[in-house]
Amino acid sequence: MRTLLSAGRQTAHINLALADLDGGEELELPDAGETAAVILTGTVEAAADGQSLGRAGGRASVFEGPGDAVYGPAGTALWLRAAEAPAQVAIASVQAPASDSLKARVITPSEQRIDEVGGGNWSRTVRTILGPEHAAERLLLGETVNPPGNWSSYPPHRHDRHNPPHEVALEEVYLFKVHPPGGFGIQILYTEAGEREAFLVGDEDTAAITRGFHPVVAASGYALYYLWVMAGEGREMIPYLDPEHAWVQEQEDDR
Repeated sequence: MRTLLSAGRQTAHINLALADLDGGEELELPDAGETAAVILTGTVEAAADGQSLGRAGGRASVFEGPGDAVYGPAGTALWLRAAEAPAQVAIASVQAPASDSLKARVITPSEQRIDEVGGGNWSRTVRTILGPEHAAERLLLGETVNPPGNWSSYPPHRHDRHNPPHEVALEEVYLFKVHPPGGFGIQILYTEAGEREAFLVGDEDTAAITRGFHPVVAASGYALYYLWVMAGEGREMIPYLDPEHAWVQEQEDDR
């Protein structure tokens, strides 16, 4: 298992790791806080505290459609074993209070919210695996797929200030994949204080977003996927749109 981002270093709350499992290989996830294991490809057998949760996964690519995730509340040890073929699993965790009311479970596509968001060249598919409406302590996560050349996290928004009901502070991390292989996207980060950053992202690159507006664009010819994970003190998703660009969404809403 490869650690990609660590709480206390790149982030305040979120840990992100990636595991490539050969057929029959096992992965033990001792209690490291509230945890979600997103099955990116392949199939795994899952268990929590020694109790079987059944099989999870089954897709050959994150671009073919939504997949399963295995959720474990704080205080739970998860166990995964790849079925006959290899599997790739992204593991997101965050420190959270243990809760007797939450149970380990497999989250299937039928329980997720799948939305087509935006319009024109900022349309994309958003698969919300753990949203505010789903039972969890702190984790929020899902998947976004940009068609070639399209934007997401757009119009640009931020969620780094606690100002309800206008904005709720949540840090966020991304794990990217690109199709076909060899392509790239661009992650942008800017703030009202004048910070300006832009960098290329490719397969298995990450971004830790602790501040600022953070739009993403896929290069022409390449679809761009990213797993997104958010955590903060609450679980409301209330982003603040950059007023300079909010008109783009208003124009789409008027159609």
